[in-house]
Amino acid sequence: MKETRNISRSRAQESSAAIEKMYITMRHLFNRGFYKPMGISGDTLREALLALRPEIYGNIGEEKVELNGLLYVIERLPLGIEECRFINLTSEEGYSKSHFKAIVPPKRRRNCYRIDEEQMNVEITRGRSDIYDILTHLTFIFIESHKIRNRVLLDDAGEVSRDWFKLEQAVSQNKKLTLIEKEKAISHAANILGRTFEEVLDIYDAFGSAASPDRFLHVIFWLGKLAIEEVVDDNKRTITFSPILRERLGHHIHGEIWATNIKEVLKENNLLGRPIHVISANMHSVMNSIFATEVLKTKFKGKSDFFIYEELSKSGANEVRNQVEEVALKCGMISLPDTSGTNIDVQIFDTAKMDWAKTSFPKANTKAKQPVLIVMDYAFGEQAYETIDELLKPYKKETLLNVESVSIMGKAGILEGGKGDIMIPNAHINEGTADNYFFENELTADMFEGNGISVFAGPMVTVLGTSLQNRDLLKFFHESTWGVIGLEMEGSYYQKAIQSASKIRKSVPLNVKVRYAYYASDNPLETGSTLASGGLGTTGVKPTYLITIKILEQIFNVK
Repeated sequence: MKETRNISRSRAQESSAAIEKMYITMRHLFNRGFYKPMGISGDTLREALLALRPEIYGNIGEEKVELNGLLYVIERLPLGIEECRFINLTSEEGYSKSHFKAIVPPKRRRNCYRIDEEQMNVEITRGRSDIYDILTHLTFIFIESHKIRNRVLLDDAGEVSRDWFKLEQAVSQNKKLTLIEKEKAISHAANILGRTFEEVLDIYDAFGSAASPDRFLHVIFWLGKLAIEEVVDDNKRTITFSPILRERLGHHIHGEIWATNIKEVLKENNLLGRPIHVISANMHSVMNSIFATEVLKTKFKGKSDFFIYEELSKSGANEVRNQVEEVALKCGMISLPDTSGTNIDVQIFDTAKMDWAKTSFPKANTKAKQPVLIVMDYAFGEQAYETIDELLKPYKKETLLNVESVSIMGKAGILEGGKGDIMIPNAHINEGTADNYFFENELTADMFEGNGISVFAGPMVTVLGTSLQNRDLLKFFHESTWGVIGLEMEGSYYQKAIQSASKIRKSVPLNVKVRYAYYASDNPLETGSTLASGGLGTTGVKPTYLITIKILEQIFNVK
């Protein structure tokens, strides 16, 4: 008789299964229409997230409250959501025309509306990835809220600890705390959180703002308060999905409006018949790369181009940014702020109106082609497919677009190297399904050598969410024969849309060129280098502009 082997799963396999379970569960709860995150219906999501233990959420599996992860999440959720028992995910349903004021999180572009003391509405116009992102973040903060509850609730009748009573007193003052009051409150909060006084002090101000300098205490108090009420009074927090959102999701409603607006502007300006180059980037790097050096050469005499780009990237540089934009608008740039709900602004550049001698590309050799650039702001996850798929469709079903290239410049997590390094992919692998998209990248690692920045080339994995990754899973992708160099959220969706448009639907030329390049925002395999450890600062300026310039040199045929 053959002996049965005890087969155990690796941590990478367990993590992969946890991500799949979360993905399926979120789809199920969405179709159901509502659920209670800390009730039976939310069990699976909580268990999967605790099994996964993503790097970005730090010590989610421990008793002490995770502070860096909490800051990362709070910056991506609307102000005041910690106070709300009812969170309603909606489509764009007309709240912008009401008296409700839109609340936009500082690190994630989505419109949110505080309906009353208990309810927050969050508009979902960027596809399923937005839902996965929000539900994952909410699951995390609800788990953390119950850690607070566990440390302050002394019995089922609702008796609380002295630390909690003192925290409540500090929060109820509704005024800026003096230094002494603040440090007293931090001392009590540290006991509640299972953290040192120093750890809380170090992160305290990052939660605050000019209007609410003591927001850290407010967030901790309200998370704990609602968790206590869930146990003592059985007042469970509830997440609902509006009927209109469930009806519209997946049907490219916003993407179609967005793409049609762009094509209408192209038609109005007689640009539909010209060679078109689509660039997914931000709203400043293409404009600045073309015009900034010439516009600001007197102000920054003798300074390098990258010095000028750094100055433009600083928070108080509105005056010089406006100078560059003013010149760009006179020289062929058309600005299209988003009105479709996609939250993706667009710039169109008509190179026929550019005097190349007054740009950073005096050797541009566009001959009689006079290309048109469509620069779109970053898409979010699956939204990349929706937007590019709609953009590459014919105008009014009969006018084909002569799209010569699609270039993607984005931020990504790197698995070998550090913040600010550059990744040049040759394939995108979809996490979970292992669907893979191989392509001939017009950009190569050699093009970026000699600039003092490390460059890595190889496959990249498109993940369901950066907040769903842990070290074991990423090490598997990096060290196995997949040889993955980094992770991002849009690549395979872009490529899927490009391939279907060029190879199947024939709405754009078969030989459309593609360019992909990413700069590293973090290294999730390194402790202290995840997204939760802080932003890039000026570290990202040089790789951003280096990539942009290489893309433009190819489009402008600069030898």
